[in-house]
Amino acid sequence: MRAPRVPRGLVPVLVFLSASCGEAGRDDAGRMSLVATLGGADTAGYARADRPRAFRFPEDHGPHPAYRTEWWYVTGNLADGTGRPVGFQLTFFRNSLAPTPPASSSPWATSQAYMAHLAVTDTERGAFHAFERFARGAELLAGARARPFRVWLEDWVLEASGPEATFPLRLSAAGGDVALDLVLEAGKPPVLQGDAGLSRKGPEPGNASYYYSHTRLPARGTVVLDDDTLTVTGAAWMDREWSTSVLTEGLVGWDWFALQLDDGWELLVYALRLSDGSAHPLSEGVLVDPQGTKRRLTWGSGVLVEALGTWTSPHSGTAYPSTWRIQVPDRGWDFRVTPVLEDQELNLAFRYWEGSVAVTSFDGATPVSGRGYVELTGYGDAPLPKR
Repeated sequence: MRAPRVPRGLVPVLVFLSASCGEAGRDDAGRMSLVATLGGADTAGYARADRPRAFRFPEDHGPHPAYRTEWWYVTGNLADGTGRPVGFQLTFFRNSLAPTPPASSSPWATSQAYMAHLAVTDTERGAFHAFERFARGAELLAGARARPFRVWLEDWVLEASGPEATFPLRLSAAGGDVALDLVLEAGKPPVLQGDAGLSRKGPEPGNASYYYSHTRLPARGTVVLDDDTLTVTGAAWMDREWSTSVLTEGLVGWDWFALQLDDGWELLVYALRLSDGSAHPLSEGVLVDPQGTKRRLTWGSGVLVEALGTWTSPHSGTAYPSTWRIQVPDRGWDFRVTPVLEDQELNLAFRYWEGSVAVTSFDGATPVSGRGYVELTGYGDAPLPKR
């Protein structure tokens, strides 16, 4: 695998970190604060997610530069012909440095900065690999477009395989001794999260994002793990989200569950955590049936989540919840969500836990099984979720 071809140290320090959250938004190691980056500062001149809108495809697969922050988030679980499992994450983040384009005509002038994260979970070897890159949105280093769809940071790329249709998508990225080269088929239609795609994270107007998901994308391709090249199949999940100010005051992060059950159903759950460790009332769940129909679930009655244990990172000393019981009474579901590896912490510019999980029936419950991904953000300085 090739190493990064240019040193980019000045880019994250002077461009992305400073523009995103400033000195007050970083910890002692220089990592970015999620709350400062997605909070209410620096909103002047930007568009806000303050009302439902009509979504248009393929245009909305592309960038929305009028908003401050945006991401393309792909996770998935794969296996080769012997059943060897592999989990992966590839995420592209766009962050606006200013609400208007620069006046300079230089091809290097830009108001956009990009960051990307690549992570691969090798369950068989008990290994987790995580990498990040930064680049300016200029001179073809990084960028996004809708037609034909493409988002990229150097040679990490998620793109349409043809000039007109978005799907199938090709995903390609490599770091260290791991690499992904995957094709993602269309699968189910996009699911608009929240209120017709407006996902509220606070009571104030504009503390929300525009958010849709592709909850089951059939995947195939190759994965390189050290000296092994695996031919794999499986399922991916893609989240698309853009906003200017997401987290309302008092929110410290979120716990996000994207679960694909073997019977064709999907369950999305996100708990917006308050500073005392409890869940904000706007937390919710979303059910997607095998035909792609969505149904929202009210937090605490339609969906219940209980953390059963904790895991403390040997790298950062951060304590995270680990292993959960999730109940959906209307479906009769009662299952356990277990990390395939406990150590799936990305100790990067942002520190967070994101990893592959297995879904199994809770003790004595009706059989259910599946795979998924869990993301845990904002831990380290805030309490664990209340049980």
